[in-house]
Amino acid sequence: MFLQSSKLTIPTATHDYPEWHKGREHYALWYIEIHQPELIAYLNQLRQHFSNYLLQPNIRQFHITLYICGFLKQDSIQYDDDFAQDQFQQQLTRLESINFKTFKLSTGQIKSFESALFVEILDIENSLSKIRKLFSSCHQEIAALNYCPHITLGLYQAAFESEQIFEEISAIKQKTFEISIDHLTFGMYKAKILQGKLYPLYQYKFGQYNDQPALFQEQNTCCN
Repeated sequence: MFLQSSKLTIPTATHDYPEWHKGREHYALWYIEIHQPELIAYLNQLRQHFSNYLLQPNIRQFHITLYICGFLKQDSIQYDDDFAQDQFQQQLTRLESINFKTFKLSTGQIKSFESALFVEILDIENSLSKIRKLFSSCHQEIAALNYCPHITLGLYQAAFESEQIFEEISAIKQKTFEISIDHLTFGMYKAKILQGKLYPLYQYKFGQYNDQPALFQEQNTCCN
């Protein structure tokens, strides 16, 4: 998972992945949006600094992935990685059973997975794990690995020596930021567009009444 010494990065091939999406269009997840201008400017600076290593184009907004749900389905589930409206409603019910309040995260160091460069996220209060546990009680996460909260800077566009990446990381001046979280976002991206835009479908705001969405019926118009 993490890039190790004396290893090569794993590049991402720029082609369609029909064996994964099987003709399905919209891949859904819960995530945390990043809105702080200073943090976004810093992340853009890092993305530019490492641009020779990262796959282009990359138009996906900076975010923290919280829970991967799967392909949105309006009708019956056909595959193990499909995600239906009733499963989403169950997740909302779990959220409403716990009175979450605004919590804080902070950015850490620049690090690397085998396939992607990222900025680590520090969750001192363990808030993200608590929310993930709620979601997992009614729906098994798709392609679940050991969860490591982070902000992705980009995927690698070729196989690079790990020492080269580590040297670049150690040479750059790093900053830390505190992030205040008062809502979660449920959204999706188009499965056929690599590193494509995230489309928010629903926001769950802490400490407020949240309307029940009918977002699965709207998915065909929200991201045209």
